[in-house]
Amino acid sequence: MNDLMGLIYTGDNGERLGELTSVRAVAALPVLARYRVIDFVLSSLVSSGAKNVGIILQKNYSSLIDHLGSGKEWDLHGKRQGLVFLPPYQTPDNIGVYSGLMDAIRSNMVFLRRSRESYVVVTDSGMLYTANYDEMAAQHIRTGADITLMYTTNPKIKRSSVGHYIKLDEEGRVLELENNPVNPSFENTYMEAFLIRRELLIELADRAVSRAQYHFTRELLQQAIHDGTLKVYGWKNDSPAWRLDSTQAYFECNADLLRPEIRRQVLRADRPVWTKMRDEMPTRYVPGAKVKGSLLADGCIIEGTVENSVIFRGVHVQKGAVVKNAVIMQDGYVMSGAHVEGCILDKQVTVRDGVTLCAPTSYPVVIGKGMTV
Repeated sequence: MNDLMGLIYTGDNGERLGELTSVRAVAALPVLARYRVIDFVLSSLVSSGAKNVGIILQKNYSSLIDHLGSGKEWDLHGKRQGLVFLPPYQTPDNIGVYSGLMDAIRSNMVFLRRSRESYVVVTDSGMLYTANYDEMAAQHIRTGADITLMYTTNPKIKRSSVGHYIKLDEEGRVLELENNPVNPSFENTYMEAFLIRRELLIELADRAVSRAQYHFTRELLQQAIHDGTLKVYGWKNDSPAWRLDSTQAYFECNADLLRPEIRRQVLRADRPVWTKMRDEMPTRYVPGAKVKGSLLADGCIIEGTVENSVIFRGVHVQKGAVVKNAVIMQDGYVMSGAHVEGCILDKQVTVRDGVTLCAPTSYPVVIGKGMTV
């Protein structure tokens, strides 16, 4: 569908991820050995025909800009359309930090008004999933909806006091919306992504902010569903999905993607997930190395034992070292005799000779970027 554009909001939703998001946005969080979280939604937009995508930045976005670059890996580096960064900036009406999604959209009206597509997909970046936005757009047009919300029935992303849950009628129209309930009443979890006509989005954002309504879901959408002023429908996404709102959730996501049957549903041949390329030598397995049930990116040197782990680019596991049930990000170094289990090692972490780092997989330990232990 060539009449579709994207708007990705990389807001400040990473507080519960602690050390993992102290230097980066959730959208820039490394996953699955070589990808970032934003790769999945961005690739889904491109596969659905979007050639014009805006990235609304909030904070800690330097690594995200470095990763996305000109957008050439996603074929979003055209002369008139492509990837556009929309950072916060200070004006008499804007203090430099967006108060919410609607404030961010209103602050970037120039981008929306100069775009020519009829429909826009607006997504958050706190979940990892793939989606057929072209199918979502087809349903949106067919039903005559004003807003179409993406939802899932996956129980794993339900949370107490976190998230938005919707009730639908037989035709798929949204009847009720719960915001952050202690015990969700509905099985349908809103996935922080919706489709709307571009002109209607501009009108709603301007009207909402003028009334001091800065949050889309709990203010504008909640009122529209309650009053019936907008036709709001749901579109079900059947692909696997993960809510990345805690260290445990991040660890579980990577562990789930070690399973081939789940990975095949996410990394589909007909809808590939693109990412930034980095020229590296292939991973080298030294004689005597043991690797089992793991994912390894290129540029690694494996001399020791690696089991059920996700290993990013440039990691070196020395002879006699053991890595089990762990996530080791780019350029990590596990020295001889070290034992790492149930841990997440951020970029450029060094584990010295003979050091043991062990934690239960239900409560993984995070070692911050650049640290030596």
